[in-house]
Amino acid sequence: MGNKNSCCSYSSPPSSHRERVVIPIEETLHEGEISQTNLQHISEREGDDGEADPSQDPMARTIFIERSKTAIENGMIRRKSQHQIADLRPLKKSSSCSTIYLDDSTVSQPNLKNTVKCVALAIYYHIKNRDSQREIDIFDEKLHPLTREGVGDDYDKYNPEHKQIYKFVRTLFNAAQLTAECAIITLVYLERLLTYAELDIQPSNWKRIVLGAILLASKVWDDQAVWNVDYCQILKDITVEDMNELERQFLELLQFNINVPSSVYAKYYFDLRTLAEANDLTFPSEPLSIERAQKLEAMSRVMADKYTQEAIKNGLKKWSSLDNLTNGGAAVRRSVAILS
Repeated sequence: MGNKNSCCSYSSPPSSHRERVVIPIEETLHEGEISQTNLQHISEREGDDGEADPSQDPMARTIFIERSKTAIENGMIRRKSQHQIADLRPLKKSSSCSTIYLDDSTVSQPNLKNTVKCVALAIYYHIKNRDSQREIDIFDEKLHPLTREGVGDDYDKYNPEHKQIYKFVRTLFNAAQLTAECAIITLVYLERLLTYAELDIQPSNWKRIVLGAILLASKVWDDQAVWNVDYCQILKDITVEDMNELERQFLELLQFNINVPSSVYAKYYFDLRTLAEANDLTFPSEPLSIERAQKLEAMSRVMADKYTQEAIKNGLKKWSSLDNLTNGGAAVRRSVAILS
């Protein structure tokens, strides 16, 4: 998931009065030892209360799933009751002899629009079902407004709706041309921030927290990252200095831990799909085109040949496909599929 050995670069040069100090690691710490330098060892980052970090541990439940548990349970019950009534059953595209429908969203290539909607919904439940009001000044929109008009006196009183959150995230993703994978990484960093910094996302700070997470995720995930000054073109009234400070403090609160294991990424993807199903945010089924069918066929044949060669090499050839059967050196038998 991105480059594990490099940190994010800033769009503006660092201040002359501040120098970066690199602390060398002279030896590897053994298990149970405590580092004596200022560089924090990974074992020291583990929580003392025994609670697993969902943004690090693939077995720990994501925070947004916990906070949307009631909505998910109610959504599943509602869907079951609807399926029991014939008139209310949702129309579903079914495959036929001439057309095959496939889910266009996969863990390696998620659907952009639906993934952004799901991430916005997860943020909505984070705000709605928060259990405290912990804040940090850098994320307060009153102290660091995103527009010249600033915010009203009641900016921290009312929770934003899902549509409002989705519009804000969608605007950034469309303008910066970010990918669906970046949206999932954004949610991982957001929950890691809430865990590490003991912070709550709420009406007064959700925009700047989401902005900081998107900024960092785009730099870690995308090879050609969007610079801080580019976000100033999207959000006209924000300054580069404010973006740099937001990124710097976000990284410090994450303890510069920007690594996302593939298992954690997959967990967040499937949890987002669970959230989408409970809230009727279905992922679209697209008809299988000839071009995509040819790609799937090529990929399947490559893998089949690979496993066949490994089985023959190990002397464990216990299966054979009918497509590979020959009759006295005749041509290979293949099944023909009709695609329209």
